Amino acid sequence: MLSWRVVVVGVLAGLLAGIFGVGGGILIVPGLMWVLAMEQRRAHGTSLAAVLPISIAGLIPYVVAGNVQWVKAAALVAGSLVGAIYGVKVLATIDRRKLAFGFATVMVLSAVRLVWAPAAGTTRTVEWWGVVVLVGVGAAAGWLAGLLGVGGGIVIVPALMVIFGVPPVLAKGTSLAVIIPTSIVGTWRNRASRNLDLRVAGVVGMAGIASAVIGGWLAGRLPDTVSSYLFAVFLLGVAARLVRTAPAPSH
Repeated sequence: MLSWRVVVVGVLAGLLAGIFGVGGGILIVPGLMWVLAMEQRRAHGTSLAAVLPISIAGLIPYVVAGNVQWVKAAALVAGSLVGAIYGVKVLATIDRRKLAFGFATVMVLSAVRLVWAPAAGTTRTVEWWGVVVLVGVGAAAGWLAGLLGVGGGIVIVPALMVIFGVPPVLAKGTSLAVIIPTSIVGTWRNRASRNLDLRVAGVVGMAGIASAVIGGWLAGRLPDTVSSYLFAVFLLGVAARLVRTAPAPSH
C-alpha cells in the first residue's frame, strides 16, 4: 500500500501547478525520490505521467477565465513534442549524478527568474520570427519535460513573459495547455522504455486534481510578487537537497 505521503505530494504538486503553471513535476520528482526512495530516472518518468491529470485540472480555471493564448500554445506544442521525445531518449542513458545537478540547475535558474522577472507589458503581436522562437522555446521545454519530468512550464512561462510581454496569468494558462500534449508524448515514450510506475503516477495525479483547480483559481488573485518569492525559496531549498543527495562520482 502506498504511503499517505505520496498523496500529499500529489496535492501539493497540484496546488503549485495551478498557481504557477509549471505542471508540478518540480515537486513530484524529489517527492517520489524522498518518500518512496524511487530511482531517479524512474521518478522523472513517473512524474511526467502524473503531470497529465494535474495539468488538465489546473488548466480548467484558466480556460474558463479566458486566460489561454491558443495560437501561441499551438506553436509551442509543435516544438515541445519533438523535444519531449528526445529528452526521454537521453533520460535512458544519462549519468544519474549529471541528472541530479542538471535538475538542480534548472531549479536555481527558475528561482532567479521568479525573483527578477520583469513586469509584463502589452502582449506583442507574433510575427513570423515569433513563431520560430515559440517553436524553439517549445522544443527546449519539451526536452526538459522528457529529461527531467517537469512539464516544461519553467521554460515556457518566463519566455512568454519576457520575449512576448504576455501577462503572468496568461503565460501560466498557455503553459499548462502546452504541458498536456507534451506529457502524453513523454509518458508514451517512457512506458516503452519501462521508465515509469503507472500506479504511483495515477495516485499522485488524481491526488493533485482538486488542488490544481484551486491553484488555478488562486493564480488570478494572489499578488505575483509574493507568490514568486515564496516559490523561489522553495525551489532553492529543493535544489540544495538534490545536490546534497546526488550520487557520488564514479571512478
